[in-house]
Amino acid sequence: MKELTKAEDQIMQVLWKLKKAFVKDIIEQLPSPKPPYNTVSTIVRILEKKGFVGYTAYGKTHEYFPLVPQEKYTHFYLNNLVKGYFGGSFQNLVSFFASENKLDIRDIDQLLKQLEELKNKKP
Repeated sequence: MKELTKAEDQIMQVLWKLKKAFVKDIIEQLPSPKPPYNTVSTIVRILEKKGFVGYTAYGKTHEYFPLVPQEKYTHFYLNNLVKGYFGGSFQNLVSFFASENKLDIRDIDQLLKQLEELKNKKP
């Protein structure tokens, strides 16, 4: 799987939200200033070539839908982030956010509870 560019990610976020959409529907969901139709259409075709998007043709019009689930891409992206910036260690990631004061004590306690729940679920 390839990492998405910022523009590709923005289009995929819309498609994941809408489940299926025509280019005009995607444009409606994007923030202002709205990109030109041809720009969005080109990005969607790139996503199709990358295997992220499929379509149903209605004559010359195409209705697009995601082929890659959002959860699968999120998992891929976060693993690459951790490998690239934190030496493959999720502990280093959490430590970074804690030391940068991005996590307060309640956040850390909640994270610990969630980790304990995950630990108890595993056989």
